[in-house]
Amino acid sequence: MKKFAIIVAGGKGLRMGSDIPKQFLPLAGKPVLMHTIEAFSNIGEIDIILVLPSSQISYWLNLCNEYNFALQHQIVEGGETRFQSVKNGLGAIPNSVKNGLVAIHDGVRPLISGKIIQDSFQVASKNGNALTAVQLKDSIRFLENHTSKSLDRSQYVLVQTPQTFDVNLIKKSYEVASNPEQFTDDASVAEWAGFPIHLIEGDYRNIKITTSEDLIIAEAIFNSLK
Repeated sequence: MKKFAIIVAGGKGLRMGSDIPKQFLPLAGKPVLMHTIEAFSNIGEIDIILVLPSSQISYWLNLCNEYNFALQHQIVEGGETRFQSVKNGLGAIPNSVKNGLVAIHDGVRPLISGKIIQDSFQVASKNGNALTAVQLKDSIRFLENHTSKSLDRSQYVLVQTPQTFDVNLIKKSYEVASNPEQFTDDASVAEWAGFPIHLIEGDYRNIKITTSEDLIIAEAIFNSLK
């Protein structure tokens, strides 16, 4: 099956307290986003589609020149929301592709492993989709009307990316979805469209870099893997 990866990178770095969007911040010697693209490129035979805000495309191209980053990828202009950005990325997959898979991944999850990427494609090829997730470690409580109550954490998981789908399934889901602001991820869109979601085991190291603390942790993980 033809394989694609849509890497969505639309962050502004507000929670980082930085003027530089978080996907462009340096990590282990190069921008975060380059590590993310490399993870998918290393698998081979995956067409990579990078979705960026129009205002960040020239900045990214300059970084590619600066770091001699030549891994092949197609750049697509993002939308006002993540939903629209993913939809734009899906639109870059030719309609002639009738038998394909697409992994949708956060640009600021640079520590994704090759094993998880391969597992997600394998499960999606059999079941139509694969949602990466990990078990909760901490206790959780439900907040309501200024009170709280304990919940059974074994009944919940933390969702990660990639979220991988049959191309036709996820394209159809995005076409029929309404009120896009209600969707927090791509699996939610597919589920709303009526498709059951299949989980695969993620990795606690597959963190999403959103704060300065996350960047420190990611740097430490990279160093531990050397």
